[in-house]
Amino acid sequence: MTMELTQTTQIKRVGVVGAGQMGNGIAQVLAQSGFNICLMDVSEISLKKALSSIEKSLAKLFEKGKLPEHPPVILGRIKTTTHLADFKNCDFAIEAVSENEELKKSIFKQLDEILPAHAILASNTSSLPITRLASSTKRAEQFIGMHFMNPVPVMQLVEIIRGHATSENTYQITKALSEQAGKTTVCSQDYPGFIVNRILMPMINEAFFTLMEGIATPEDIDAGMKLGTNQPMGPLTLADFIGLDTCLAIMKVLHEGLGDSKYRPCPLLKKYVDAGYLGRKSGRGVYPYNA
Repeated sequence: MTMELTQTTQIKRVGVVGAGQMGNGIAQVLAQSGFNICLMDVSEISLKKALSSIEKSLAKLFEKGKLPEHPPVILGRIKTTTHLADFKNCDFAIEAVSENEELKKSIFKQLDEILPAHAILASNTSSLPITRLASSTKRAEQFIGMHFMNPVPVMQLVEIIRGHATSENTYQITKALSEQAGKTTVCSQDYPGFIVNRILMPMINEAFFTLMEGIATPEDIDAGMKLGTNQPMGPLTLADFIGLDTCLAIMKVLHEGLGDSKYRPCPLLKKYVDAGYLGRKSGRGVYPYNA
């Protein structure tokens, strides 16, 4: 398939699949950067919640003088839909649904049929193999990983992951798009966990082993890492923020993909997830929260 895009100025419309915390954050930063956005979710309620969240975020940024335009102008660039078919005029599509490989593949297979031939497909996956996701399409050379950090409007990093067949042109366009959105990029090859989660998740997993073995309380584990290694939040607090189910899913990918026992998910982490203690989003994780 011939790549027609050569620069971000040719990207006029970006589709974002999934209106959750990551999806609405991605939609917001791209709209702030001048792109027209089509935000898709199967739930109208999720779309309304996403627009409300974006509106509040933009209002705060405007109050601080961090926006070049009034919030309504930026919001006007975001259109919502419950149908992937509305992506037919998108030049670039970013998938930001839950870490479910079969769901992602199903979405990409549909997008491959809907999007124009020149369009690029990107996954915001935090750990799933880009090469394997790309195999569900007929445009593997135009397929790439684009891992935004949470919360998207605040965190500066976009981790770009090149699949086995990802073209240099696709990489350069994705890098330029990220930078136009005000982000700094790092590039990873397609191995389990990529860069950030390959290092971060084993640390979080080890914090759960430390807790399970009674070495210290959650508060002391977090305080020790915050004050001893100058991290902004402790690993257990961070796990609650990310979602314990997400942490467990990534550890499973690392364990299965690399086959090394050092990536074995902590039994206590599994127990929390089994109990429905998923972190902030469920109102209870390692720590209790107001749901």
